[in-house]
Amino acid sequence: MSLLSEFKEFAIKGSVIDLAVGFVIGGAFGKIVSSLVADVIMPPLGLLIGRVNFSSLAVPLESGTAGKPVLLKYGLFVQAIFEFLLIAIALFAVIKVINRLRRPAPAAPAAPPPPTKSEELLGEIRDLLAKR
Repeated sequence: MSLLSEFKEFAIKGSVIDLAVGFVIGGAFGKIVSSLVADVIMPPLGLLIGRVNFSSLAVPLESGTAGKPVLLKYGLFVQAIFEFLLIAIALFAVIKVINRLRRPAPAAPAAPPPPTKSEELLGEIRDLLAKR
């Protein structure tokens, strides 16, 4: 199957549209989580730690060419880690729910296993005794 025909089959199945919708929703969800972390979670966390503003946490490395200090902004990195953790937890919860919904219905009870050789012999003995 050629690459073009595979892509055509992929696009016709609607997977491209599903992917596009997921991408747009994911982008919007990312913005919501970013705002949640930056505006709702980090300020109280900064107060608990001791009035720390995470977005301004940085280590000056040296002065740049224009005289401005070059900063290592580790506070923004901490915020990004919180955002990642929240998104990962949300995705885990969604995937867990989807997997629970996709579980197949319980299968019908299987037929009992065939009798063993000794069970067959005991059955024959029983039948012979019943005839007498």
